[in-house]
Amino acid sequence: MWPELKEQIGVEEAQLQHLLELHRSLLEKCQSEEPGPIELSALAALLHSFYTGIENLFRRVAIEIDGGATHGDAWHRRLLQQMTEDRGGRPHVISSDLLDRLQSYLQFRHFFRHSYSFQLRWDKLEPLILQCEETFTILRGEIAAFSARMEELHQG
Repeated sequence: MWPELKEQIGVEEAQLQHLLELHRSLLEKCQSEEPGPIELSALAALLHSFYTGIENLFRRVAIEIDGGATHGDAWHRRLLQQMTEDRGGRPHVISSDLLDRLQSYLQFRHFFRHSYSFQLRWDKLEPLILQCEETFTILRGEIAAFSARMEELHQG
């Protein structure tokens, strides 16, 4: 179970890294100038994919270790919260600080899926875009710590 999950987590991390690398020039451009409408749409799609990838990683943990992913109306929020908890047989996956950060991406995901692209506003996307790579770095560190704790559990 754990070796397969560890491999799946690695695949998701690599996909997220590829996503950010693919958009690197646009992310860098946003550091110094406001994006136009087409670029804003591309950045919104990036944020949606970014959070979807993170959620895929968390769903794999929920399915493989916790016995299944949550269902129902608020399953996205419950899944995110679940990753901060020690659950029978596994330590927490992320910290409450990262949870707070990721909740903003989850909120954007919901907005993106239920709105038109012309409703996008840079002032709302800017903090998420400018913190995207930092958020990924934090996530990778916390996933590495989770993996190390899981390795200890499965060796001892």
